[in-house]
Amino acid sequence: MSVQYDLAGQKKAYESWAPFYDKVYVKFLADGQRKAAAAAAACGPDILEVGVGTGLVLRYYPPHARVVGVDLSTHMLAKAREKVVSEGLRQVRGLVCMDACNLGLPDASFDAVTVPFVITLVPDPEGALDEMRRVLRPGGEIIVASKMGAEGGLRMKLETALAPLVKKVGWSTDFKVSRLRAWAATTPDMAVVDVQPIFPAPFFQLIRIKRAG
Repeated sequence: MSVQYDLAGQKKAYESWAPFYDKVYVKFLADGQRKAAAAAAACGPDILEVGVGTGLVLRYYPPHARVVGVDLSTHMLAKAREKVVSEGLRQVRGLVCMDACNLGLPDASFDAVTVPFVITLVPDPEGALDEMRRVLRPGGEIIVASKMGAEGGLRMKLETALAPLVKKVGWSTDFKVSRLRAWAATTPDMAVVDVQPIFPAPFFQLIRIKRAG
């Protein structure tokens, strides 16, 4: 199956999800959304959000931030634009339809890149992370919030049993923090500097990956 086919399938799925996404996730993911936005803002004002979706995280960035959001789905982006207008989110400087693995943005142009609850959906996560590193300034951070699979033990066995059900809502039991650590270990000047639980812990986690200054 080609990546191009995967992208077409994702676009169709997101189109179906767009009208209902907020009702399902607005409260469930709020803890991770707030913490991801705060971690990004602590790095500096220029922030890129990859997988902005319907814009649920946008309200949590501080007023002084300059946020650009990208997403594969035009239908999701339409919902995000409605929020920008209705909530007066002046910190949002742009919302653009864009593939995470092919960001049409200049090198070293952001202080932080947030990736809220989307990394497990990307057909080529390492390729997307490479692109995020490219647009990240030295000293900046990639902030990943996501469902992360257990590395072992009883929880891993339980998650493996539930994998087919979990996959239906777009999450993965196979994607683990160790995959992010492995990418960082083989990528110049990148390192995982913090992993913390977010609601609903321990299944969801916030991972900070820093680029050396």
